[in-house]
Amino acid sequence: MNQARIEILRAYDALGPDGRPRFLVDRMWPRGVTKDALRLAAWLRDVAPSTELRRWFGHDPARWEKFQARYCAELDANPQAWQPLIEAAEQGPIALLFGARDREHNQAVVLRDYLMRKLAHR
Repeated sequence: MNQARIEILRAYDALGPDGRPRFLVDRMWPRGVTKDALRLAAWLRDVAPSTELRRWFGHDPARWEKFQARYCAELDANPQAWQPLIEAAEQGPIALLFGARDREHNQAVVLRDYLMRKLAHR
């Protein structure tokens, strides 16, 4: 199982048709982006970090390590939120869409790595 199975894409990038199911993994809809532009399989708000955690993190790279640990703890406590992503990834490649500007320090990166660990143990 490799990471190509779960790709992360910024919702604001031009997204051409690629046949993969796409899942928005933000709690809030990306501003100025239409539903048609994203062509989502689903918007999974509940898999996103809690509002409290998101506000605390504030996309501050200095808080990245703690954010990852806290977000993984939230995911551990809420398996029903990420289970549809596991099931979809077992069927073929999927894409996680996020809205943050920072491509390296965002919840989609943590979620992809978390899901890859879960898939590796199946």
